[in-house]
Amino acid sequence: MAYEPLYLAFLVYFNRDRDYFECHEVLEELWLARERDPLYKALLQTAVGLYHFRNNNVRGGLMMLNRSQEVLQQYPGDTLGINLTKLVREVEDYARKLDSYADQPFEYYDLTIELIDPILVEEVTAAGKEIVPNHPQRRGPQRPLTSHRANREF
Repeated sequence: MAYEPLYLAFLVYFNRDRDYFECHEVLEELWLARERDPLYKALLQTAVGLYHFRNNNVRGGLMMLNRSQEVLQQYPGDTLGINLTKLVREVEDYARKLDSYADQPFEYYDLTIELIDPILVEEVTAAGKEIVPNHPQRRGPQRPLTSHRANREF
């Protein structure tokens, strides 16, 4: 089975780079191409939840992780070549901790999506050789380097 290049990029950005903004960018494109498939949206929300919490937005992180696990738990445990059962458990645990964050704060930590299909492992490894990490990582949408006004002829 050949996996979608955007899905492979998502996994590289998620597991190798911990670049959750780029995870959102690539998986949103795939989600739209797949007619808003809820599975891709839930994976995207996992990345967005981590992105929010890493940027000190506890409420946003909690909301995204709760939404993510509600949908992900509806799928088989070995969906899309990943250990979805493990991911759901970890996302649920993270959300539970965020829900109690005011009383029991904790340090941010990353999650790793476990790849269980050997073909997926090979394809992610190959994709990772082609994907250059973003240093520094983007923290939000960026404007073009030139403004529209600078390109106008007066």
